[in-house]
Amino acid sequence: ISEIVTVLLAGGSLILMTDDERGGEALGNVIRAQGVTHATLPPVVLGDLPSDLPLQTLVVAGEACAPALIERWSVGRRMINAYGPTETTVCATMSEPLVGDGAAPIGRPISNTCVYVLDGGLEPVPAGVAGELYISGAGLARGYLHRAALTAERFVADPFGASGSRMYRSGDLARWRPDGVLEFLGRA
Repeated sequence: ISEIVTVLLAGGSLILMTDDERGGEALGNVIRAQGVTHATLPPVVLGDLPSDLPLQTLVVAGEACAPALIERWSVGRRMINAYGPTETTVCATMSEPLVGDGAAPIGRPISNTCVYVLDGGLEPVPAGVAGELYISGAGLARGYLHRAALTAERFVADPFGASGSRMYRSGDLARWRPDGVLEFLGRA
């Protein structure tokens, strides 16, 4: 939805593709033929595309982005790494533009979102220390339909928010860098 709304609010054209056009050479052909300048794609799709496409802004999301893909795709365009599970309405953090061949940080929380890196006692860990990633804010889902036990396990009270607020226990490991940027470390 965010990709659709963003395009329409900016006065752009939205290109919808058939199932046969969603990857590899066919996707590259659509991007070229339609003059697509902005796209959100999972890193796995980038591995099958030629990097000489007319994309000016590229958002990668859905999985960790390998350093080799950053090195290949960040040259000559704005490349952003987005992170967020479905339970937080998909996007919770976004990076600054990526450069070079290092690991892609997952950035900082987007508007109306709080992100915490906590230890087993739900206490914040210092910068540089790994902990579990928790997310709260306006985009947080209510829980899982007809799955009360799983909802209670994953959507927990937010000790840092207003009374009655909740946060999502992502199951992902992360750490804050000294500059206030998050790094994804893998699954807990």
